[in-house]
Amino acid sequence: MRTATAPRLRTRTADPYRDTDVIDAYAPRANQTVVGLVSLLAVATGWWPLLWLVAAQLAIGLTFGRRYCLPCLFYFEVVQPRIGEGPIEDSRPPRFANVVGVVFLGAATLAYGLGASGVGAALGLVVSALALLAASTGLCVGCEMYKLGARLRGIASRPFERVDLAEIGAAAVAGDLVVEFTHPLCTDCRELERSLRAAGRRVVTVDVSRRPDLARRYGIAYVPTAVAVDGAGRVIARIAG
Repeated sequence: MRTATAPRLRTRTADPYRDTDVIDAYAPRANQTVVGLVSLLAVATGWWPLLWLVAAQLAIGLTFGRRYCLPCLFYFEVVQPRIGEGPIEDSRPPRFANVVGVVFLGAATLAYGLGASGVGAALGLVVSALALLAASTGLCVGCEMYKLGARLRGIASRPFERVDLAEIGAAAVAGDLVVEFTHPLCTDCRELERSLRAAGRRVVTVDVSRRPDLARRYGIAYVPTAVAVDGAGRVIARIAG
């Protein structure tokens, strides 16, 4: 007689509770699924306090960490060990999207509480629609807002026009090259580097986890960020970020 065996757990490259500057790309989608469905249920049934509960759960997770985000905890402890780790990405865009969700859900709750049920329902449906869109397609509007804002902040505060090649260990490299700001656990970073090298480009990587000073100096809001520079370090093209 055969005995049931537990599903084989798969190896993680990023610890979900320690490596908080990156995240498994499927974890936010699990969270967005819960946010979208519960928000839709709240509006459809009129049980608007559910919107407050979702907002509170998001706020608690943002404040105290992923161990206190129930959908994230379920994903990391139950789902991820069985299906394997997804692509690893920068955690700042989905974190910003959660902040936006808290604001909209809080406003929806306040509107319902003040008797403006139409406004509350509209805000709740916006959250539900955007969350389910992100969960089903990967298109996270809040994440894209973060990236756009990061670009605008970088352009407004300090033009990124030159890289000090000596500072990144590339002073002896002659001719054009690509400088990629990366993170060792970032899946997109590795894929970008592979594609650039496969295309015959010379690539110098800067690990922002080891050189946060350079990330601050060059205004790197998320990874991967890559620029093509000439032999003098002048930026001639922006490739990613």
